[in-house]
Amino acid sequence: MSVRRSVPAADGVALNVEIDGPDDAPVTVVLAHGWTLDVRIWAPVARSLAGGPTPVRVVRYDHRGHGRSAAVDPATMTIEQLADDLAAVIATTAPDGPLVLGGHSMGGMTLMALAERHPGAIERTAGVALVSTASGGLAGHMLGMPPRVAAVWRPVEQRVYASRRWSTRSALGHPRLLAPGLRWLLLGPDPGPVARRITTEVVSACRPLTVSGFRPTLEAHERDAALAAFASVPTAMLVGSRDRLTPVSATRRIAAALPSAGLTIFPDAGHMLPLERVAGVAGRISALVAGAVTADR
Repeated sequence: MSVRRSVPAADGVALNVEIDGPDDAPVTVVLAHGWTLDVRIWAPVARSLAGGPTPVRVVRYDHRGHGRSAAVDPATMTIEQLADDLAAVIATTAPDGPLVLGGHSMGGMTLMALAERHPGAIERTAGVALVSTASGGLAGHMLGMPPRVAAVWRPVEQRVYASRRWSTRSALGHPRLLAPGLRWLLLGPDPGPVARRITTEVVSACRPLTVSGFRPTLEAHERDAALAAFASVPTAMLVGSRDRLTPVSATRRIAAALPSAGLTIFPDAGHMLPLERVAGVAGRISALVAGAVTADR
């Protein structure tokens, strides 16, 4: 069973953290989720890692404005701030010993910003998993839409974001109403029931201001140069062949900047790899953990 605690960010924001596995494990895995999501999307992978043959401690946390973490002013909704939050989580929950870092979508972008802003954390890192993420090129490519469609939709989106109804709501919408669109956008053609349920529940519960607040920083994200920090760290890149948000081309862009990393493309999987391909994702992270244990001896 997970242990839940609150960790203060550098600016005092309360971040929800959940920890699985033994405290004396030789390696700590820290997992960061994506935009509009929360710790639940990593839960199946965390259980697999914590129950595997190599003892491992798994730390999951909610980004500011997401899940059980505190709501924040949109002015603080930046990937740079998320990197600082991740550094605070690491300093509090895993102050020493080797780390394996995993980031899904915006969580992967957070790892890249961590390398820019907190290089000391990367010095302790023995493995990195970049899951369904991108190093840049997101401006104008929103919500899986082709650029021409996105250009038409963008003014509508801005009017919605500026409305009082949007800013005062506590959740994005009812799961049953959002489920068909979320399945098309985020999942592959044949997702399992757990992947469908968790994806719908998590996104539906997201605060609307979190959705709109993080849009600018995602479009501004350009961190090809930051990937050089991972050149000497065993790195796994994972992507689904049917990913609409961060498609295979986005992962190949990462590979071009980080040729030392290994690439796995999961056939017929969408954006939600930690839920759609639990065994495959956990297996790649377990391999990084095993390498970290060997290197630490």
